[in-house]
Amino acid sequence: MSYPLLQTIHSPAQVQQLPKASLASLAEEIRQRIIEVMAVNGGHLASNLGVVELTVALHRVFNSPEDKFIWDVSHQTYPHKLLTGRNESFSTIRQYRGLCGFSHPQESPHDHFFAGHAGTALSLALGVAKNRDLTKRAEYIIPIIGDATLTCGMSLEALNNISRELKRFIVILNDNAMSISPNVGAITHILSRMLSNPTTNKLYQEIDTLVSKIPSYGTTLARQGHKITESLKNLVSPAAFFEHYGLSYIGPIDGHDIDKLIDTFERVKSSQWPVIIHVLTKKGQGMDVAIENPVSYHGVKPFNRDTGKFLPITTSKATFPTIFGKQVVQMAERDPSIVAITPAMSAGSSLDAMMARFPDRCLDVGIAEGHAVTFAGGLAYGKKMKVILAIYSTFLQRGLDNLFHDVCLQELPVVFAIDRAGISGPDGSTHHGIYDISFLNAMPNMIISQPRNGAVLRELLSSAFDWGHPSAIRYPNMATDDDASPRQLRAPGTAELLAEGDGLVIIGLGHMCYMALEVRARLLEYGIAATVVDPVFVKPLDSELLCRLFISHQQLVTIEEHSTACGLGSILNNFLMTNGYSHVQVINCGIPEAFVGHGSNAALLDEVGLTAEKVTGRIVQQLGLHKKALPAAATSSSADKALPCPVTCKQR
Repeated sequence: MSYPLLQTIHSPAQVQQLPKASLASLAEEIRQRIIEVMAVNGGHLASNLGVVELTVALHRVFNSPEDKFIWDVSHQTYPHKLLTGRNESFSTIRQYRGLCGFSHPQESPHDHFFAGHAGTALSLALGVAKNRDLTKRAEYIIPIIGDATLTCGMSLEALNNISRELKRFIVILNDNAMSISPNVGAITHILSRMLSNPTTNKLYQEIDTLVSKIPSYGTTLARQGHKITESLKNLVSPAAFFEHYGLSYIGPIDGHDIDKLIDTFERVKSSQWPVIIHVLTKKGQGMDVAIENPVSYHGVKPFNRDTGKFLPITTSKATFPTIFGKQVVQMAERDPSIVAITPAMSAGSSLDAMMARFPDRCLDVGIAEGHAVTFAGGLAYGKKMKVILAIYSTFLQRGLDNLFHDVCLQELPVVFAIDRAGISGPDGSTHHGIYDISFLNAMPNMIISQPRNGAVLRELLSSAFDWGHPSAIRYPNMATDDDASPRQLRAPGTAELLAEGDGLVIIGLGHMCYMALEVRARLLEYGIAATVVDPVFVKPLDSELLCRLFISHQQLVTIEEHSTACGLGSILNNFLMTNGYSHVQVINCGIPEAFVGHGSNAALLDEVGLTAEKVTGRIVQQLGLHKKALPAAATSSSADKALPCPVTCKQR
C-alpha cells in the first residue's frame, strides 16, 4: 500500500506545513500503516489506532522536541514515531534491534523517557517543568495520560503537587474508557460524567484575572469569586475534581475531530494556568474488529490484515498462564475460601474464566499494584480466605514496600502468582521479569518457587496454602507440557534430581532445567556426565541435597532466566561460602547486569549467552575441557542415568 502523504513526513515540521485539509488523509494513512505492520509483527494495536488524530493535532500545534510530549505508558506512541522520522524503519518495530514498542530516548530526541509502566507521566512532567522554570526556558510541557492513569496512586500524588501558577503545562487526558481490561473504580465514573464547557472555563479565567487587578482587594475578591464559581460548576459538572488540583478543565473534546483538537490546542497555548484537556477517543478506531474487541486487540499477535482474524497458533501446548488460570478455577470450585486478585490484567493473567465463574471472588483493582498487594494482605488477614495475587513480575516491582510492610512483616500467607517471569521479548527493558528474586529473597519467611512445566505449576499452586507463609510462584509466558492428573503435595525446599552423574552439577531454574539436560548431553562428548538438578524452590533451598552433592562434585553451573547479580546463582554462591564449600568452582549463567532490549525471546537469550550451545562453550572454555571418545559402555551408563521424562522424575 502506498502512503503518499506519510512518505513526505520526516519530522513534525512537515506536518505543520501540510494544508489543514490534508491532515485527515494523513491520519488515515498513519492508521493503515500501523495496521499493515501490526498484522506482521504484532504489538499494541487498538490503543494506537485510537490516538492517531490526537497525535497529528499535537504535532501540528506544538514544536517537538522543544515542546516535550511525555507519554504515560507510551505503548500508544506508534503515530508519534511515524511523524518523527521513523516511518522508514517502522516495519522493524518490536523486532530485535529494531524500533522499540515504547518511547525510547536513545531512538529519537522526540522521546524523552523510557516508559512502559502506567502512572509516571505526570510526575515526570512536573519535574521537567520545574527544571524548565529554574533554567528560565519557555517550552510547553505536555503529559499525555489515559483515564486509567488516574487509578494509579502516584498520578494522584502528582496532581496534588500541581501549582496554580504553573504555566505552559497542558495535560492531555486521553479517555477511551479502557486500560487493557475495562477500567474499574470510582474515578473512572467521574470521568464518564464530565460535561464541562470550554467556554465556561475561559469565562471563569477572564473574570478571575480582571478581579485580581482591583487595587488592595483584588486577591480577596478573586478568592471569593472562585468559591462562588466552583459552587455553581459543581451543580452541573464534576470538572471541579481537577480544578481542586489547580488544573483548568476543558472538555470533553472529540478525539477524532482534528480541526476541533487543533483549535482547542491553539486556544490553550496562552493560558496563564495549567490546563487539562479531556479528549474522548475510541480504542481501535478505524478497524471494526478492534473496536468490537478492544481487549483482544490491545496487544495483538500477527493477524490477517484483510479480515482482522488472528493467524493460527503453531503449537497445541498450553502456556504457563493458561494452566494457572485453569488450575485456579478448579481450586476455587472445590474451595469457596479461594480469592484471586489482579491489577487490571485479568486477560493477560488468564483470570477471565475465574472472573466469569466467580465474580465475587475474582477482583480487579485497576492499575494499582501497590494497593493490590496491601489489599491482598488485608483480605488474607485472619486466614479465613486463601488469597492469590496474579501479577506480572515487572509490575510487582511497583509494590515492593507493600510486599515488605503489609504482607511479609505481617506474616500473611498471600500466594503471589508471578507471571511473565524472565525475558519478555518484544516488550523490552521495561517489562523483563528478571529482578523479582532479588527482593523476594530479601523478605524473611518468603517462599519462592518456579515450576519447570504445567504439572509442577499445578502441584505448587495446590500446595502453597499449606505452607502458611507468604509465597511466590514465578513462571514465564511460554508453552509447556501439562498433566492435569492429581499431584502430590510438595513441601518447601524439595528439589528434584533429573540426571545423576559425577564431578559437575548443573542446576537449572524452572524451564531452564531442560537446557541443563541439553548441556549435559553436549558435555558427554567431553567425557563429562553431569548431575542435573531442578531446584523447584529458590527459597528455601534443598540444603540436604545440595550438601550431599557439593561433597562429591567439584564444579557447579547455574542456569536461570534472571539477573545473575541477584538471582539463584548469587544465592547458591552464598550457600557455598556459608557452608564451607570453597573447593567448588562456579559458573553462573543468566542475564548480565545490564538492561536488555527488545526482540524475540530466542534472539535476546542468544545475545546474553543463554543457549545450550553457548552455555556449553562457556563451560568447556572455563574448565579447559577437550573432546574425547567415551567407551560405549560408559556412554550408555551415563545416559541411562538421565531421566527421560521430567514429569516422572524421582522425588526425594
